[in-house]
Amino acid sequence: MAEGIDNSDALQVVVDDFYFAVLSVASDDGAEEEDVFPISDEKYAEQLCLQEALMSSVSFGDTSSSSHPRYRKSETGESSSSALKIEDKKMKSSMDANATFGDEISLCQICIEAKPANEMRNCTDRCTHHYCSDCIAKHVAAKIQENITRITCPDLDCQATLEPHLCRDIIPGQVFDRWENALCESLILAAHKIYCPFKDCSAMLVNDDDGVTIRETECPHCRRLFCAQCKVPWHSDLDCDEYQELKRGGGGLEDMLLRKLAEKKKWRRCPRCNYYVEKIEGCLHITCRCKYEFCYRCGVKWGQSHGGCQ
Repeated sequence: MAEGIDNSDALQVVVDDFYFAVLSVASDDGAEEEDVFPISDEKYAEQLCLQEALMSSVSFGDTSSSSHPRYRKSETGESSSSALKIEDKKMKSSMDANATFGDEISLCQICIEAKPANEMRNCTDRCTHHYCSDCIAKHVAAKIQENITRITCPDLDCQATLEPHLCRDIIPGQVFDRWENALCESLILAAHKIYCPFKDCSAMLVNDDDGVTIRETECPHCRRLFCAQCKVPWHSDLDCDEYQELKRGGGGLEDMLLRKLAEKKKWRRCPRCNYYVEKIEGCLHITCRCKYEFCYRCGVKWGQSHGGCQ
C-alpha cells in the first residue's frame, strides 16, 4: 500500500509522525501536569524548531534523491545528442561517398544503364562519344557479321571510324581476327583476290603475279588443289577451255573426267549398254555384263566371221 503513495503523500505522513512524536515527548516530560496541552510554549517552540530542522534534512534528501533521475535524464540527453552527432557524421560521410561515387558514374547511351567510368570506352580519337565496353563489343560484332569493314561510332550523327587497336582488349579474339581480316581484304583490289573453292575452307589468296595466268593452285590452308582460273577444284586431264565448254553444255565434271580417263587408258565401251570395259589379260573376245559379246579392239559384234584383229 505504501508503494502506491506518491512523494507528497509520503512527505505528509513524515510531518504527521514528527508532529505526534513532539507531542509524545512533551507529554513524557510533563506527565505530571493534567492540562489539556501539557507541553509548555517554550518546549513546544523548541520541539517545532527541531522538527523543522529534521524536516529540512528530509526534504534535502528527497530533493537530492529526486535529482538523480533528472541527472540521468541529462546524461541520457547528452548521450542521445552525441549519438545524433555521430549519426549525422555517418550520414554526411555516406552522402559524401555517394557524391564521390556519383562523379564516377556515366550513362551509356546504347543500353541506357549507369556504368562505372572505368567501363566506358571511346574507341576512336576523332570524337568524344563514350559507351560501355559491352555495347562497343556488340556493335563491332554486329557490323562484322554484316561484312562491314569500316565501322563508325555508334552515334547516329557521328561518322568517326573506330580504331581496332583501341578496342582490342574489349572485343572477343575471334571477332577481332575477323575484323582484321576484313580490313586486310578491303585493301586488296578485287582483281587480285583468289578464294579457295572448297566450302569448308574459302581462304583468300592474293595473286601478285601481274599479267600471269594462274591455273593449278594449292591452297596454303587446306592443301588442296584448285584451278585459280576457273575457280573450281582442280580439273585434272581437262584444260580450262574444255572445262568451260563442258560447263556450258550442262554436263557434269565427273562425266568429263571419266571420258578423259577412258581415252587415256584406251577403255572400250559396250556397243549395247555403253558400259566401260577394261581388258586386263586374255584375248579380244569380251563378254559384257549385259551378255553382249564384242571385239575389244574394233568394238564390233563378235561372230564366226570376225577375224583379223590382233
